[in-house]
Amino acid sequence: MGAMQLAFVKCHGSGNDFPLIDARNLSLSDGEWAGVARALADREGPVGGDGILLLVAGRGDRPFGMRMFNSDGSEAETCLNGLRCVARAGFEALGLDAAEVQLQTSSADAAREEPLAPGVVTIRTTVGPASTAAADVGLRTEIGEFIDAAIPGLPSDRAFTAVTMPNPHLVTFVDTVDEAELVALGDWCEAAPALIPGRANVSFVEVRGPDALFVRTYERGVGLTDSCGSAMAASVLAAALTGRVPHEADVRVFNKGGLVRGRAGTDRVVTISGNATFLYDATVEVDPATATAGVPLVHARREEEARAWEAAVAALA
Repeated sequence: MGAMQLAFVKCHGSGNDFPLIDARNLSLSDGEWAGVARALADREGPVGGDGILLLVAGRGDRPFGMRMFNSDGSEAETCLNGLRCVARAGFEALGLDAAEVQLQTSSADAAREEPLAPGVVTIRTTVGPASTAAADVGLRTEIGEFIDAAIPGLPSDRAFTAVTMPNPHLVTFVDTVDEAELVALGDWCEAAPALIPGRANVSFVEVRGPDALFVRTYERGVGLTDSCGSAMAASVLAAALTGRVPHEADVRVFNKGGLVRGRAGTDRVVTISGNATFLYDATVEVDPATATAGVPLVHARREEEARAWEAAVAALA
């Protein structure tokens, strides 16, 4: 297959930005989608993003689904910031206010919610129950689980909570985030070591009061990112499992990209409410085989939405 024209919406959830493509009637192979992701999510390229999002047809009773490809072309099991954007696109395409959304290896409930701030489209997503079984996280170890415990073989003596959302996360709580330390550990995990060959997302989390967390994440397949929704969910759950925040309590979760509202249930189901902001609508020529893209043609800019989110973030400063 040669070059093709693709329509997309540039969107973001908590600053996690993506080109979102309605792929319900497109028949590209996984390898071709990987090429599209490398072309469109290239920060040095004409569009840029933390990956690409696909709105796809659902299976069974699920009216639609989501796929997400990272900027390196790998596919993620889920992306909660992206899920909110895909859910919004699915709701608008099908005239829905709530749905169970098909993910790669699981599903998640999503619903429209009252705005977090004026003019900010807000979607609530519910995922889980999450697993803390080390095998589910992808750790090759005889130890059954890690909750606030050192992980033998990891090049860090910090205590981690290992959890799958269903994508794998290693979460540790720190007094102050050291980005150099985080990147070094993330790079080590990204090299697919024998301890965790499937790689993992790594988050350093600061507890900022009884109901607030600040999360900094090295995202698998992406690198250091301003925002990772599943990492925020994993951090809320890890904080509840380790007694740092109460179960069933609303927690404000901040990152470089903004904030979400999270809650961890006693059943290890996690609810995250956050923005699904659409920035502009465009078309672009992409050649999946060479992972290259032309300059996008922007058809409409959603300037009011962009300003509403910027005002919401500014109010936090």
